[in-house]
Amino acid sequence: MARTRWTVGAALTALVLAACASSTTTAPTPGGVITTSPPAVQTTTPPAGSTPTGVASQAPVAVEVHPPGDISDTIAYVAHTITKGGVSVKIPEGWAQTNGSTAVNFTDKLNTVNVSWAPATAAPTIASAKKTEVPVLQQTVLAFQLKSVTTATLPAGPAVLITYEDNSAPNSVTGKQYRETVLRYELFHNGQETVLTLLSPVGADNVDPWRIVTESLQWR
Repeated sequence: MARTRWTVGAALTALVLAACASSTTTAPTPGGVITTSPPAVQTTTPPAGSTPTGVASQAPVAVEVHPPGDISDTIAYVAHTITKGGVSVKIPEGWAQTNGSTAVNFTDKLNTVNVSWAPATAAPTIASAKKTEVPVLQQTVLAFQLKSVTTATLPAGPAVLITYEDNSAPNSVTGKQYRETVLRYELFHNGQETVLTLLSPVGADNVDPWRIVTESLQWR
């Protein structure tokens, strides 16, 4: 495959927490410009660079009967320009922001939006995602369960969408984990692959908020 990829987003989800260890966290402000670069993929899975403990053996946690995590329909959205990533995206107001070297996380309670980027020589395809990304996710994501690999069309352009479920990282205080639905959009633009990842508890009704976020993604 004639592509130079970032070992599936710097080993994808696993890199996030590793990068976060050396990053700073700031609360998003309207029109805030990110001048530092962020962690790898998601805050809810163990960091890449090392294989997370229990990935192979951990069973899916039970889905909540009344799942938390619904994003309010009345919440305001704030546009963030991610300078190094060459994109802008609208995020619900008040979410915590964590910057790393090749991605940025926005998190509130049990919901996360992650934007990451890396050089690439070709656009992702369903075939390349199944061959490259999915095997890495299987090795680096807690209790990974693939749901589908499809194509999607966003205002920013065509994308490959990997939909899967995972276990969240244990809460640092209670140890509780949640079963999550993850939407991973992969786009290609000007020699760069940009990945927009959305995480929320299984069963949370975030269809409209996630639509607003995905449709707001723009190249800068």
